[in-house]
Amino acid sequence: MDLHIPDLGYQEKLQKIDYHILYRLLKYVWPYRWQVTAAFFMMMLTTSAALAGPYLIKIAIDTAILQPDLKQLNLLAFLFAFTHVVNWAGSYGQNYFMSRVGQQVIFNMRQHIFNHLQDLSFKFYDRRSTGKVMSRVTNDIEVLNEFISWGIVHIAGDFVTLTGIIIIMLSEHLTLALLSFITFPFFLLVSTLFRNRVIQAYRQVRDKIARVNSHLQENITGFKVVKGFVREEKNIEEFSLINGENLEANMRAAKLFAVYIPLVEVVGAVGTALLVWYGGSEVIKGTIQIGTFYLFLDYLSRFYAPLRDLSQIYNNLQSSLAAGEKYFEIIDTEPDIREERDALKLPVINGRIEFKNVTFAYEEGNNVLEDICFTVEPGETAALVGPTGAGKSTLINLICRFYDPQKGEITVDGYNLKDISVKSLRDQVGLALQDIFLFSGTIKENISYGRPEASEKEVKEAAQAVYIHDFISSLPGGYDTEVRERGANLSMGERQLISFARVLLRNPRLIILDEATSRVDAQTETKIQKALKKITAKRTSFIIAHRLSTIKQVDKILVLDKGRIVQKGTHEELISVPGLYRELLNIQPEDDSDSVPK
Repeated sequence: MDLHIPDLGYQEKLQKIDYHILYRLLKYVWPYRWQVTAAFFMMMLTTSAALAGPYLIKIAIDTAILQPDLKQLNLLAFLFAFTHVVNWAGSYGQNYFMSRVGQQVIFNMRQHIFNHLQDLSFKFYDRRSTGKVMSRVTNDIEVLNEFISWGIVHIAGDFVTLTGIIIIMLSEHLTLALLSFITFPFFLLVSTLFRNRVIQAYRQVRDKIARVNSHLQENITGFKVVKGFVREEKNIEEFSLINGENLEANMRAAKLFAVYIPLVEVVGAVGTALLVWYGGSEVIKGTIQIGTFYLFLDYLSRFYAPLRDLSQIYNNLQSSLAAGEKYFEIIDTEPDIREERDALKLPVINGRIEFKNVTFAYEEGNNVLEDICFTVEPGETAALVGPTGAGKSTLINLICRFYDPQKGEITVDGYNLKDISVKSLRDQVGLALQDIFLFSGTIKENISYGRPEASEKEVKEAAQAVYIHDFISSLPGGYDTEVRERGANLSMGERQLISFARVLLRNPRLIILDEATSRVDAQTETKIQKALKKITAKRTSFIIAHRLSTIKQVDKILVLDKGRIVQKGTHEELISVPGLYRELLNIQPEDDSDSVPK
């Protein structure tokens, strides 16, 4: 089922937002319409039984008690009890069906947004905090669960109850009915006055809880930095402020609701008082039967109960619509990296990479790379060197097509990256990022992350190639050892080598190492250099590294400064002429002659 629904401009008007988002939410419910229909049928049974009960009591009072008829009284008592059995059965069925629908819809929505998040480009994540994105997937969707599981059928049930009460009351006694409904316009007035305020209040609630989640996630993820800089007290103050804003937003919403419900109660009480005054006097005069008077009192209390329920459902609806608005904000975000419908599947590449006058900016008007031109032939290894912020990491991001350049063309074996499928490109790339990320799971699962179907033998061969096999084998659990979040139970060097094994297992045609050896000790790096020579043979490779040993034997060095390539050549060629490369070597620390400043 295609769940993508195009944006129809739901941010144009407040009221339009409500109905448009509601329409989109109900699209998720549509596949389960038969279960919803069953729930509606059960709701009709429940409502009919609930309305029949007071009418049976009315008949009993007027025809079986005031005019004694024990046989009829027994029958009416049995029927009254039976209505409660029907009421219970209908309520059970209604709740059962809608709970199933609600859970399935929430499952689909959560799966839909997760799938969409997998498709979104780096640019989306660059601009949003992890905590806020997680809030959309967890908190906001959970808010929708209550409305879908409980609100939808209850809204219909309340309207059926109101309609049934109105019809019966009008048919029984027109004057009493009109008097009973005289306060209804005041209820509509109260609801209208509070409507927009409630909408805005619950939007603020969703925004504030997202901020709380974002701040919490950052502090947990960066707890080592927090401890290192003794930021505990300051962070507590900041969280207290953000948490306080969330409290205030919730209190504002609660206060509005706290005023709204009593006003509805007052309106209902005034209607009841008028009915007692007029209806009681008519009973005394003998123009109205006691049973009819009881029926109106009972139905009037039931009349305002659905109105109170509707106000609560409305409150939940607004909270759900606010959550839905945040949810669809992500769903409506289009990936920046788009494939053409007729995108070519890239064949096995030789690895010729060419940049033709490439210019790139994360933000318009602030170029990070400008007029980049170079060619790396198949099997060559190119090193990227330059000061911090020169554009090295950005350049390799473009090779992987994590971003598209604003100008120029990037080709692999003559194919423009924009003309080929992203998957067929990245399937042939082995990437070791600067920020080594290991997932929760076993070491084997982390090594085979890019090739889940790999055999145990292949996993071990990849580990042996980067000299991590002996270490893994020495662990009590071996390759089945559980890795904690982000590899917290492994050293930096161990995580580095496991990430290398993960790359090597894919047997890529193009290797990209983003400062991948900068955090490994010299002894470990010696092992890695041997493995790299074997792996990079006949494969095109791009390397960003600190250590001279990593780049002095490469085929080509590209020296970047302020987004431009200022020098090209081999190590011997570049150190023989004045320029930035020689300057970088000259300013390296005396006790680290093997380091190239970033």
